[in-house]
Amino acid sequence: MALLEVVNLVKHFPMRGGLLGRVKAWIRAVDGVSLEVGEDQIVALVGESGSGKTTTARCVLRLYTPTSGKILFMGEDVGRLKGKALKRYRRNVQAVFQNPFLSLNPRMRVEDIVAEPLKAHTKMSRQEIREVVNDLLRKVSLPEDVGGRYPYDLSGGQAQRVAIARAIALKPKLLVLDEPTSALDVSIQAQILNLLVDLKEEMRMSYLLITHDLSVVRYVSDYVYVMYLGKIVEQAPAEEIFTNAQHPYTQALLSAVPEPDPRLKRLRRRVMLKGEPPSAIHVPSGCRLHPRCPYATEECSREEPQLVKVGENHFVRCWRVA
Repeated sequence: MALLEVVNLVKHFPMRGGLLGRVKAWIRAVDGVSLEVGEDQIVALVGESGSGKTTTARCVLRLYTPTSGKILFMGEDVGRLKGKALKRYRRNVQAVFQNPFLSLNPRMRVEDIVAEPLKAHTKMSRQEIREVVNDLLRKVSLPEDVGGRYPYDLSGGQAQRVAIARAIALKPKLLVLDEPTSALDVSIQAQILNLLVDLKEEMRMSYLLITHDLSVVRYVSDYVYVMYLGKIVEQAPAEEIFTNAQHPYTQALLSAVPEPDPRLKRLRRRVMLKGEPPSAIHVPSGCRLHPRCPYATEECSREEPQLVKVGENHFVRCWRVA
């Protein structure tokens, strides 16, 4: 049984207008997404901005209520959880967001920020909480004197380490990482990634990694879901995605990753998409990529393809492989 299972998740947002605030249109942010995260596994959900990755993550965290579909955690329907069961879920599923300065309270000292989940979910004494907080700061490679400082006194890397310390304070089973390194300098990104990998091994956690950076995905992920305009268009083990991508959108994402070796860059097949992603309000008929796809045919505009198995645990939503 998967630790986390998302089944046909749909999340549409109403667009209201006029004096009465009537619904004029629907933003189809997530439109039938299914994915799984196993125990002790790092699963990446990738795609360009506006593809629905963060909305999916917020539904998993129960920050958004899904329009339809199910989210199962250890076999339990997350949408039905209440009271103690919901509190237990909150304890087991924590998040690290993109910008640490927006997720950390600027009026609280670091030690209070990290201690907050311990106060809410445990009955530890003040002394016990202080000891745990100091241990957590050491775990994320921060000196103890950081505890008395405020978020605005920290660098971006230090602030993200504080956010990670807070997220792991309750020893969760699943960590949702929403672009955890994109707001940081490149040199700091590597440090944070190494920290996350080390913490996963030490604490036996699973990660759902939301990102558009495929170089990060290749470094840390076990399995990859590629998302475009609210739909999963390809899913496969990470190595399979990087060596045998089948969907034109995945190929375009991979060909956009910088290659430092000019010899390898010349050998790479370049896939270019036309124009900009369509609006999630006016989703194209048929395959959602067909207005931008260099291989599109008339069939692509008429009917939406289904996910087709093309290899061991490798699925693609494309008429070229159907």
